[in-house]
Amino acid sequence: MFESLLDRRVRPNIYLGLPTSSLFEFPPNPHPDPLPAPLTERTWEQPFNIPPALYAKLLDVRVPITIASVYAVTVVIVNRINKSRGNKPWGISKTRLFKAFVILHNVFLAVYSAWTFAGMFQAFRNSMPDRDDPNGIVGVADALCKINGPRGLGNGAMFNPTTERWEMPNTQYKLAGGVPDPTDVGRLWNQGLAYFGWIFYLSKFYEVLDTAIILAKGKRSSTLQTYHHAGAMMCMWAGIRYVAPPIWIFALVNSAIHALMYTYYTLTALNIRIPNRVKRSLTTMQITQFIVGTAMAAIHLFISYDIPVSIPSGLSPRHKATAVAAASSAAESGIAAATAAAGSLGPWLKKLAFRAAGAEGIAENVLNAQGQHFGVDAVHSAKLAEARTAAQHALEYRTIDCLDTSGQAFAVWLNVMYLLPLTYLFARFFVRSYLHRKDPNAKHPTHIQNAEKAGMDALKGVSREIHRAVFEMHGDGSSTEEEGSSTPRAQAYEASVKDAMNAQQKKVDEKMSKTTSDPEKIKKVDDEAEGFSKVPAKGRGKRSKKGPEASPVEESNPFGVLEPEKNVNGAPSS
Repeated sequence: MFESLLDRRVRPNIYLGLPTSSLFEFPPNPHPDPLPAPLTERTWEQPFNIPPALYAKLLDVRVPITIASVYAVTVVIVNRINKSRGNKPWGISKTRLFKAFVILHNVFLAVYSAWTFAGMFQAFRNSMPDRDDPNGIVGVADALCKINGPRGLGNGAMFNPTTERWEMPNTQYKLAGGVPDPTDVGRLWNQGLAYFGWIFYLSKFYEVLDTAIILAKGKRSSTLQTYHHAGAMMCMWAGIRYVAPPIWIFALVNSAIHALMYTYYTLTALNIRIPNRVKRSLTTMQITQFIVGTAMAAIHLFISYDIPVSIPSGLSPRHKATAVAAASSAAESGIAAATAAAGSLGPWLKKLAFRAAGAEGIAENVLNAQGQHFGVDAVHSAKLAEARTAAQHALEYRTIDCLDTSGQAFAVWLNVMYLLPLTYLFARFFVRSYLHRKDPNAKHPTHIQNAEKAGMDALKGVSREIHRAVFEMHGDGSSTEEEGSSTPRAQAYEASVKDAMNAQQKKVDEKMSKTTSDPEKIKKVDDEAEGFSKVPAKGRGKRSKKGPEASPVEESNPFGVLEPEKNVNGAPSS
């Protein structure tokens, strides 16, 4: 019955614009304090509760800084030690216990990452608005920007940096001790981000064992490896410490990638061959994760949207008149009930007496034996109270930023600055590993291959000398037809030599283009190229049966290119 006090915007909107300068404060405002994960009954999603004191203590900034610094310095030192030792594996890396540890380490991280992804996916799904939600994309933005409080547009808890207090735009919901109620459901933090995100932050400390395994094998830990692990510690810390909304991207997507990655590591530790396309796909997924994650995190800084909020306002005379008219229309129907509720005629007679005397205001305030209004005044009072409440808590749309505090903005910028170089490093690794080489086993020519090529060049020289000797034996072919001294067999020999040498050179070129890295394979090809075959293992020392004695030319002709031409019956041609 009252006119709507909603502003002219019929539906909420979403906007893109530059972030406010207050979000760029550094060092960031330490408020609000960390919000611990809710304490609930044990389930597969939350098999144990995290003590609030421990939750806050491990989010002290000194924890990740100390661990990341010690880790980076240790890697640099051990890299130098390994280099001085010729990058030889340490003794412990050759033990069965070490190999078992590597397998168990990868299995544990694969299972843990899969569990985190499953829990975060469930939390994400439970926090999203329904498909038929009338607020559309604005409802999705609100669910991803305000991660504390009950579900629904405008119901999320917000932190006011000016007053340094949490607020609830919807007055129907209350805070619990000045902070968002941990029993509220429907938003990411209480649905699982607080729990899974905190444990995922701690897992970054454990993942440095990846580097320890590499160093124990005598290998060099790359800059990419060190930067990746140290940066991940700081980024996860900032996101959970400042309750930054975009940190769900890290916990959800990165856990999925890690589940696949550590499964791959487990298979390789078990000596199971993995196709090259799988390795390439994993690297591609990591690069895609960095690019998409960077864009999604950064866009939180530029988003604002409308929410309905309760705005206190005074009761206008028009509202009062409307309320009185409504009360009068309902007076006749309510008199009988109100009179019965009076309990006695005393208050009723008193009210009539005051009205007869013209004291209308006093008559309205006469109460029955129960201390309540009765009669027409009871209906009037109820309607007026309802109108006052409705007018005092009218709704209107207000535009708010996606991020509330400088701490949340700091977490976003830290993640963006971390992911951009990481994307470059992974892309460089991808190009060097998969694009510059057609085959993962392809290498530069080895010393054996270079020696083989030199041998072929020498063989060409020897063949040329034999070629000259043949012409000396059969004539140089310079005589004319009249003299009849030209030698057709010499021309045939020359063609045979050329054909054989071309075929042999083609063989070597094909082998060189393959650039195989297998020494045994190279040796085998070498033997075949040079016309040799292996001596059987048995009877190596036995003297073979003596065959026909070969001519000097045949002994110097292992390829058979200088054999006399034969006729169809196998006899030497004349």
